[in-house]
Amino acid sequence: MQSMPPKPPQIVIDDVLPPGSPEIPVGQSGVPISELVRFLAKWLDDIFRIPGTNFKVGLDPILASIPIVGDLLATGSGLVILLEGVRAGVSLPVLLRMSGNMMVNTMLDVIPVIGPIGSAFFKSNLRNLQLLQRWQAGQQQAIRRSTTQLFIAAGLVFAAFVALWITAWVLLIWPL
Repeated sequence: MQSMPPKPPQIVIDDVLPPGSPEIPVGQSGVPISELVRFLAKWLDDIFRIPGTNFKVGLDPILASIPIVGDLLATGSGLVILLEGVRAGVSLPVLLRMSGNMMVNTMLDVIPVIGPIGSAFFKSNLRNLQLLQRWQAGQQQAIRRSTTQLFIAAGLVFAAFVALWITAWVLLIWPL
């Protein structure tokens, strides 16, 4: 006779659970990633193979070629994946990283001609799906470390741009 797997605890929406409650493991909601999110990530970033290559492209860069409406559809669909991260209980730094992926993709999509090509290579939706899958697999510490490293690198690049701008201002504008 087969034994039934244990049911996850029922949680009423209005229940208030104390931090570290045994009902929900810290950092993980135990909620599986929905099939809709997998479907969206695949269709937006990885559905059509370019003949003669192993490179795949999705609807995101194609939609980005349609001004305004296409951008809204692609970004709105990516937002569903971000909301799945909220539902899955990922930490704030990971949500910020997922939002950053979406922002880079949206910024690429706005650039005519070249942007959709960059979006086809960046694949923000698949990146966000991978973050969710790794989070669900229990790799929270590894994701936190890599997210921290990413934020430090972005901060250093920003600081370098500010330093370059200040240097250019002092050398070129100040003497005038």
